[in-house]
Amino acid sequence: MDVSGEVKSARDMGLVACTRCTRVWPAGTRSCARCGQWLHPREPLSLQRVWAWWSLGLIAYVPANLYPMLETRTLVSTQDNTIVGGAVEIAGHGSWGIAAVILTASVLIPIGKFLAVAGLALSVAHGSHVSRTRRQQLYEVVEYIGRWSMIDVFVVAILSALVQLGAVVSISPGPASLFFAVSVIATMLSAQSFDSRLLWDGPDPSPAPRSRLA
Repeated sequence: MDVSGEVKSARDMGLVACTRCTRVWPAGTRSCARCGQWLHPREPLSLQRVWAWWSLGLIAYVPANLYPMLETRTLVSTQDNTIVGGAVEIAGHGSWGIAAVILTASVLIPIGKFLAVAGLALSVAHGSHVSRTRRQQLYEVVEYIGRWSMIDVFVVAILSALVQLGAVVSISPGPASLFFAVSVIATMLSAQSFDSRLLWDGPDPSPAPRSRLA
């Protein structure tokens, strides 16, 4: 931040930061002497990689919600449950907390990540009325919650390992578990491909003028 209070990026100050060890070097330095990472003022093709992984994640998320996530087989019947259907059934048995966790991790968080990553990428390409600080905070939230998106797959894996009663009852992952895992991994890679330094290029949006009372 300069004396006028304006936030300046490292590039504006003639510096380049290492994305691996965060060491700052003079602009034009080719590689980090500390960790050997190649230095770029901005990661090349960052937005292209973001959209590529984002699209793959969105494509995989559709069958992840259409196909069964859990397949339960007993002596007399076979029951398949989708993500939402399984959560509804769990809630019907009184386990509202578990159902809420599954719905949050499998529906709300993924959809929120899709919207947030797309919004950040579009704000870099076309500008935004949201301040750079707020967008940086949004990016950090997306990075943080991404690790919890696999909880639904973990629940299925645990149930499959615990509930195996031979010929009586067996629980196995459905085809949706593979699509969901692909979707989660793709969205995580999409967020990691985003160069957050792009958020600091260009000025902050001008504050809205205050209305004067007559």
